[in-house]
Amino acid sequence: MSGAVDVVIRPCDPGDAAEIAGIYNHYVADSYVTFETEPVAVEEMAQRMADTVALPLPWLVAESSAGVIGYAYASRWHRRHAYRFSVESTIYLHPGHTGKGVGLPLYGALMEAIRRAGLHTVIAGIALPNDRSIRLHEALGFGKVAHFEQMGYKQDRWIDVAYWQLMP
Repeated sequence: MSGAVDVVIRPCDPGDAAEIAGIYNHYVADSYVTFETEPVAVEEMAQRMADTVALPLPWLVAESSAGVIGYAYASRWHRRHAYRFSVESTIYLHPGHTGKGVGLPLYGALMEAIRRAGLHTVIAGIALPNDRSIRLHEALGFGKVAHFEQMGYKQDRWIDVAYWQLMP
């Protein structure tokens, strides 16, 4: 990957759980982009990773000399059998590595892994406002398909959620 940071994108490893939990818990505590309100323990994150990979669905990390600086994964959209070809995608970057060219190749690699898995549609939920996430999704071909008002309450305010969709 070119840019300010040399990054390797690879499948997650159970040993990544602590760094992934650290990245995610920043967003739990300091933002509204996730609706979780309590930090996620390393063991819980490791179980989430293992459950995703066992489905099997992709969970990728972006790693630099600083360690894991981002991750992206696919999860089931819904459990009912007819939804088996639909997934929801998620990406989080270490706050010190946003805007440095890591998100697009990481998320692009996730979309490629989703394509290779034979999945039909990808849904991405975005808590609003979040212009960076919208630009990332639209750069990869996602289109906005829904907007729900006041879906979550965090940081003393109501938060809208919109959904973007891609058929890879």
